[in-house]
Amino acid sequence: MNNIDLIFKALSDPIRLAILKKLYSADSVCVCELVGIFDISQSKLSYHLKFLLSANLINKTAKGKWNFYSVNRDTLSKVLTYETIQNLFF
Repeated sequence: MNNIDLIFKALSDPIRLAILKKLYSADSVCVCELVGIFDISQSKLSYHLKFLLSANLINKTAKGKWNFYSVNRDTLSKVLTYETIQNLFF
């Protein structure tokens, strides 16, 4: 895990953590839904999604003109304990 510092920096931001919580509760979420959920501009949301992608905490899948995001559970399970994941996302 070369990007461990990036992972913890991503997890330390309340907005990115809220995005992860939303994504964790669903299989995948369209960026169009995320814009409506969070009270931030689209550019700010894009910044946070890009940060989470660079930390390998989320995955992005393009379907037509929309991007869908999901949690990279493999990365989370390598970095966080089961108990920590339960406390963060449930």
